[in-house]
Amino acid sequence: MKKTLLLLALSAPVALAGCSHPTYVATYQAPPPPAFNEIGQRGFHDGFDAARRDIASGRPPSLEAHPKFRNPPAPPPAWEDYRQGFREGYHRAMHEVPPPAR
Repeated sequence: MKKTLLLLALSAPVALAGCSHPTYVATYQAPPPPAFNEIGQRGFHDGFDAARRDIASGRPPSLEAHPKFRNPPAPPPAWEDYRQGFREGYHRAMHEVPPPAR
């Protein structure tokens, strides 16, 4: 009897630990327009992520407030492609995507 109670006492934490289930949070990432080149697509994703962070933190929308928009991580000839993608991704996240759940 003592061995059975000891076994139950030692196995209870293991059995209870198996009851927890992972929680998955769905995130939405809009696909970039197919007309964008690789740098424009990267700008699109960066702009989309920047807008989601602005929404989540309650900041007012402002493209110029983001360092990657002001100083794109791309060679100077491709800055406008990156900025155009950033603008489009930021706009799409601000206007077409539901706000994150809190």
